[in-house]
Amino acid sequence: MNNINTTTLKDLEHAKQVLLIETAGLTKLSQSLNETLTSALDIIQNIKGRVIVTGMGKSGHVAKKIAATLSSTGKPAFFIHPGEASHGDIGMISKDDVVLALSNSGETPELNDIISYTRRFNIPLIGMTSQLSSTLALESDVSLILPSAEEACFIGLAPTTSTTMMMAYGDVLAVVLMQRQGFSAEDFKLRHPGGHLGQSLLKVSDIMHVGDALPIARELDLMTEVLPEMTKKNLGCIGIINNKDNLTGIVTDGDLRRHMANGILDLTAAEVMNPNVKTIRPAALASEALQIMNNAKITGLFVSDKQKIVGLLHVHDCLRAGIA
Repeated sequence: MNNINTTTLKDLEHAKQVLLIETAGLTKLSQSLNETLTSALDIIQNIKGRVIVTGMGKSGHVAKKIAATLSSTGKPAFFIHPGEASHGDIGMISKDDVVLALSNSGETPELNDIISYTRRFNIPLIGMTSQLSSTLALESDVSLILPSAEEACFIGLAPTTSTTMMMAYGDVLAVVLMQRQGFSAEDFKLRHPGGHLGQSLLKVSDIMHVGDALPIARELDLMTEVLPEMTKKNLGCIGIINNKDNLTGIVTDGDLRRHMANGILDLTAAEVMNPNVKTIRPAALASEALQIMNNAKITGLFVSDKQKIVGLLHVHDCLRAGIA
């Protein structure tokens, strides 16, 4: 710290102050939560249509994020700009929808047409505002009131703490709704097929080798039969099954080297195999399989269901899928 100049020290101090003020706002928000949250969740969960999120200015930017989060976590939602709503887009709101309107003051004039539209056609309206006696709060079926909190802006004008609380409240709605609806990792994957999220949620069954690509031999097969099959499939190992087709062991390249001096071609697969074969279920995440292979220092992992081989996952399959 001795080498940091005075300007940097001041910047760091101001930066920490911003975060402390916003943290205090989030603490107040947490303490203010009450039964209105449950009421809002009941409406959102039970509607047949979508969540229409709207707001103007900075609240509008937050509204877009909330809509995106809801959509990706199981509740279809989209953002409507209040200005565009007044010029035709309001027709995108149906009677089966719910409107979530954001306004720190609760008096944003651009929201008036949307508020009036929801009242005229009996469309549920959830307002998020810091003013309990505002037009938005009074007209809403459920009012999510943000606690009074200091803005992190040093002149107290730029929306900072207030928008942070709005975004956090949106996350609360989305995550609690996920838990209510039993939203799973598989559901999340379906909505995030691309990018790192999609890769990290790939299942073993999505990328494993199956069918004729599987290297399999029986316990009583001679190694003269096992070796060609193992070489043909080129996965560095072969699964050994008994007369009930249950997986009982594995022969790897390392096992071949260890038995090379024992007249390996005259031995059966059961005499060469390692009975301590590691397996994984097909529904497991591929990232879990990679961790098992890394910990055990192996390159292949058989996938089994009720002791039957249903696939084989190689470390290279994980790497090709971008899982590392």
